[in-house]
Amino acid sequence: MGPIEIRRVYDEAEDGEGAVFLVDRMWPRGVRKADLEIDGWLRDVAPSSDLRQWFGHRPERFAEFAERYRRELDERPEAERPLLDAARKGRVTLLYSARDTEHNQAVVLRDHLRDRLGE
Repeated sequence: MGPIEIRRVYDEAEDGEGAVFLVDRMWPRGVRKADLEIDGWLRDVAPSSDLRQWFGHRPERFAEFAERYRRELDERPEAERPLLDAARKGRVTLLYSARDTEHNQAVVLRDHLRDRLGE
């Protein structure tokens, strides 16, 4: 089983990132599809549009956002299956586009997947 890491889509890729997945519901602004080397774009694993809009990247709402997002993930386990399968084989990197590196869905998703895998 490999580690699960996160990286902003705008940051430079590192060697050995393993399987790389974009986990945003919308394609990141200013990024051409041809320029992004990914193994998959998993829109369905992203928070719902309603939850994303409610959160609005407001740090004071992050704890409640994380709880709500984890509930959404629990309701649709098939959405995270490709990530869990890839993590069982090796390293996985989750790409996200939010500016805030501490309060975003990729942080919640990474921790959720690590819990699922018993890390």
